[in-house]
Amino acid sequence: MHKEMLRVGVVGTSWWADLVHLPSLTSHPSAEVVAIAGRDMERANAVAQKYAIPRVYADYRVMIERGGLDALVISAPDDMHHPIALAAIDAGLHVLCEKPLAMNAAQAREMLERAEAKRIKHMTFFTYRWMPQFQYLRQLLDAGYTGALYHAAFIQLAGYARQPEYAWRFDARRANGVLADLGSHMIDLAHWLVGDIRRVCAHLSVNVARDGTPEPANDAAALLLEFASGLQGVVHVSAVAHTGASGHIQQTRLHGAAGTLEAEPHRSTTLLRGVRQGDVRAQSLATPPALWAGARPDIPYDVFMRGSAGPRQFVDAILHDRSITPSFYDGWKAQRVIDAALQSFRTGAWQSVPD
Repeated sequence: MHKEMLRVGVVGTSWWADLVHLPSLTSHPSAEVVAIAGRDMERANAVAQKYAIPRVYADYRVMIERGGLDALVISAPDDMHHPIALAAIDAGLHVLCEKPLAMNAAQAREMLERAEAKRIKHMTFFTYRWMPQFQYLRQLLDAGYTGALYHAAFIQLAGYARQPEYAWRFDARRANGVLADLGSHMIDLAHWLVGDIRRVCAHLSVNVARDGTPEPANDAAALLLEFASGLQGVVHVSAVAHTGASGHIQQTRLHGAAGTLEAEPHRSTTLLRGVRQGDVRAQSLATPPALWAGARPDIPYDVFMRGSAGPRQFVDAILHDRSITPSFYDGWKAQRVIDAALQSFRTGAWQSVPD
């Protein structure tokens, strides 16, 4: 594109849109958020005022039709991703969509194929792909720090679903529970750091009864993974764990022939540790300053306000015709594993992930 400013619309006024998407977009010198859509107009107007967004819509379809947009960011509930994305793609807009990409792999594949057919830029927002600590973890793996991997574990535990109030994330008519919410992050990390997943065996549970939820979705999930390489892995996620002041517990552990790598959150950043054959104890591994691209490690998500990461990378890719990773392809890959996990729990057996 040869434009001085990219005109962006945002669907959704959640705390996450307010924390990351809108600050990131408005920090980009070549992006202008010109419209926002939300079902709660009082909330939408308040967010629009905060970020000086000139137009507010109650209906995303009207915004897509009349907003004069070049691109759209979707930060809406999971069941809305598919229809919003298709409407935007059909209108020729570039699309950034929150994870999980869709309600199932068939929807995700349709979004991917429609976007490719229209030759538009598309991104799935898997937060950890851009975090410098995980980028360094990937560099260490590529450099052979662990040698050939034997097994891997991806764990994320939180307590945001301990209360019985209705929440759409745990309504099976609208979402696939914590398996899709936190699990999609861990599955994407597994794909990115280890490789394709071939089979899954899952146990899902509902621990908290929710008001107005006749079809509850899981609030805890445990997955055994078999990677295409034969490597074994584990994904364990929960939204009902006591986690104390930290708010969440996340652990990524990669064990191989030559060593082990671990990533674990600590306050506002993530500690990396490594131990290699012959070491007496694990060593702390400092993320190279260059990977922070001017962002402050002590400010969560500052990387999305400074460098070409997340929404800012989305803008750069459109303006300079660059490829995007993670894309809808990566979102579709994660969705296939989510589908297989749901099927595994229904049948009580290992489930293959379709090619």
